[in-house]
Amino acid sequence: MSVTKTPAWQALADHAAAARGRGFDTLFAADAARVTACRISVDGLRLAYAFQNVDAQTVGLLTALAAQQKVADWRAHMFAGGRINATENRAVLHTALRQRGDAPVLVDGVDIIPEMRAVQKRMAAFVDDVRSGQWRGATGKPMRHIVNIGIGGSDLGPRMAALALRPFVTGVDVHFVANVDAFDLNNVLDKIDAAQTLFVVASKTFTTQETLLNARSARQWLVEKLGEGAVKKHFVAVSVNAGEVEKFGIHADNMFPMWGWVGGRYSLWSAVGLSLALAIGNAHFRALLDGAAAMDDHFRTAPLEANMPVMMAMLGIWNRNFLGMPALAVLPYCERLRELPRYLQQLEMESNGKSVTRAGAPVQCDTTPALFGECGTVGQHSFHQWLHQGTTPVAADFIGVARDDLGKPEHHRALMSNMAAQMAALAFGQKRPAAPHDNYPGGRASSLILVDDLTPRALGMLLALYEHKVFVQGVVWDINSFDQPGVELGKRLAKGLESGSLAEGSGMEKTVLAGFYDAFLSGTA
Repeated sequence: MSVTKTPAWQALADHAAAARGRGFDTLFAADAARVTACRISVDGLRLAYAFQNVDAQTVGLLTALAAQQKVADWRAHMFAGGRINATENRAVLHTALRQRGDAPVLVDGVDIIPEMRAVQKRMAAFVDDVRSGQWRGATGKPMRHIVNIGIGGSDLGPRMAALALRPFVTGVDVHFVANVDAFDLNNVLDKIDAAQTLFVVASKTFTTQETLLNARSARQWLVEKLGEGAVKKHFVAVSVNAGEVEKFGIHADNMFPMWGWVGGRYSLWSAVGLSLALAIGNAHFRALLDGAAAMDDHFRTAPLEANMPVMMAMLGIWNRNFLGMPALAVLPYCERLRELPRYLQQLEMESNGKSVTRAGAPVQCDTTPALFGECGTVGQHSFHQWLHQGTTPVAADFIGVARDDLGKPEHHRALMSNMAAQMAALAFGQKRPAAPHDNYPGGRASSLILVDDLTPRALGMLLALYEHKVFVQGVVWDINSFDQPGVELGKRLAKGLESGSLAEGSGMEKTVLAGFYDAFLSGTA
């Protein structure tokens, strides 16, 4: 049965009809303790949702929906190694990569922890060797540039975290290449010294078209400068495909494996985080994992009504499915979190941008909203006009850092003041009937996510919070959050065009595409 036909969904639909007409002035007037009541804290990370259009009854109904859809059972199934990624017949165990102890985690009866710990130990030793200068390049010089070549989860996570943790980066410069547009690679190659550069090629299959094209071009650049023998000292791989890695010229000892139970957009915690670990060092990388583990523990044990990821997920469902908001703005008031909206676009929209249930039936409700965002205060001078006075209300996540003055407290006061003012203006608006152009409707929902300090541990908690939020929403919508078939068709068609042999799709589709490419896009017509 579709979730939309269930009693808990219908109760929320009835409740939403009355909730749409109430304003935040009414909600705050009805509950003097609303600010303190509408919040959840976990170890220095706080979620405040007083500016969401919910009251105690709404929260109770949302919790009932999560319970009805068996969120707790699916959560236990995931942590236990169940094959919840049914279309790919895989377990989903990125959480195991950051668990603190060595309690067994079984996949098909085999404990995955010993092998995982062995890889982590190898990775830590390699990081120490590079950062200490023991690992030297073909000319005997230590590595001072780390170039991560990947795409999707093999790029967005490490790239985002390297910027977020920039004060913790020491000893090396870290660069990222993802786009097959040659400008991306050339822009990095122009900045680095071949003799002191280590390339990390991150591709689970080592067949990812974009990554391999960039990697081969980087290899050719290195060989032209240092010779063929330099490849083994200047390239390492993160992959499961030892054969393709060795064909490339990377020795098996310099390949750090991943596993099928780690999805790309959940892979920062694995060897995909190697470039980040090289930049910030093992201790800080471990702190990142520990922060995520702390959020895992909270998610596993807290009751649904006091569970931060569950609450975030259900507020999102309330806004999307019952209040009709088609988008979510993620607004970090911290320049170091500038890449976070891009990272979350993949996490949320690739995970839950689905229109088919686990059973293969059409979904009967809207799934993930469009996600976009920009740093405050920059975004205030671009799309915030639309947030405040546009015809389509959308929800917003404001993300702030309580203690982050970076030696300039006046800047931080201005930043936090702007964030608080934006939330209040969105919620309460401004009524000036005599000046319609200066009329703000208000009623725009937002949450605040606040960390005390932007440390590796705090970042780990924040990222795990969003991961589990996505999982809960997938469970409620009855979709598989861990596959991504929608990204494959275009890639196969592109490969056919590139090779001159289109084999994918119907005859008409191939004919039209080939003609369009020849006439408009090839650059030769």
